[in-house]
Amino acid sequence: MSAEAVNAANGPLQVEMKPGTYSWRRYEHWWEQPFCDGAHKGTSSAPLKLEIVERWLVAWCGCTRTGDPLHCGGTHKTL
Repeated sequence: MSAEAVNAANGPLQVEMKPGTYSWRRYEHWWEQPFCDGAHKGTSSAPLKLEIVERWLVAWCGCTRTGDPLHCGGTHKTL
């Protein structure tokens, strides 16, 4: 896998989230977007673990280039 991420979506991935810990997939080849499926094992990539404390609609970053994976900042528009 390369160090550069592949665009999984050309916009946010909206998911109604329940409280819990989630692993956001921030590396290339998003077969199970937006969550980690373990495909990074054996590489230098790793997911970002995030704690959701209350139920809410999350706009997960679909292009993997945001500074805040829980909120699409529109970075995909510049790619």
